[in-house]
Amino acid sequence: MSTTPVSTRTAAAEHRRGAAIGAARKGAIYGIIVSFSLAAIVGIIALLSGDFGETQGRIILMTLLLGATSITALCHLAIADRAMRIVGFVGLAASAITLITGLVLIWRDWDSPGFDEWFKAFATAGILAVSFAHANLLLLLAGRRRAVIRYGLMITLVMIAVVAIMFILPILSNGEIPGPGNEEWYTRVFGVAGILDVLGTVVVPVLAIFVKDAPAVAVADAMGVDAEASAPAPTDHLALTLPADVARALEQRAAADGVDSTTAALDALRRGLQ
Repeated sequence: MSTTPVSTRTAAAEHRRGAAIGAARKGAIYGIIVSFSLAAIVGIIALLSGDFGETQGRIILMTLLLGATSITALCHLAIADRAMRIVGFVGLAASAITLITGLVLIWRDWDSPGFDEWFKAFATAGILAVSFAHANLLLLLAGRRRAVIRYGLMITLVMIAVVAIMFILPILSNGEIPGPGNEEWYTRVFGVAGILDVLGTVVVPVLAIFVKDAPAVAVADAMGVDAEASAPAPTDHLALTLPADVARALEQRAAADGVDSTTAALDALRRGLQ
């Protein structure tokens, strides 16, 4: 039986990635605070001075856009250090496109040609950014093993995708989808998907709070079954002695994810080795 030391290079890379994600989260928070504060200040000055023109309106729209995209970015960054982080990065890309196209729309001449194309890009990216932000917050529960939570999460994510697609299709098709005569069934399907979306968004996190997660390894019951005989034999063992601060961080992560410390440690090791 062999033991393998944890790679110092892997630990350093994990530390750098964690620091970068932490810095990005702080940046998103600062962006929210600064942008909404600026919007409030500009609005107050404009109202008190009596000089509220087109430029002031564009500045307020710009700061509100920055604040809104910062909020979605913060939601995407919630899973940036999890196994599903690719979904968070896709969401960040959608938020970035929303910000860029929104800034172009705010500061360009609204009567010039090409406005519709820019608006379609902005609306599509905005819907995707909000939908991915919604999904990424729910994906914080992706590590749960209870079937009711896993399937509830899966169904809710599908409904989020359906709602987003049904929002986007009429925009990209200039109203040709659903088309004449199809509005009724399209609205009904959209309504059902929206209701299931809201239901899953409320119910799944509540269940995750009250339903204790299943253990990572099956434990023999009191019927006299030998636990060691029923459990598959491990192929190898790795014993680690953790510093106090790392052990506390591991316990906090396990509590946040609703799993045991062993599962949280294995998830962290897998992420670091990817």
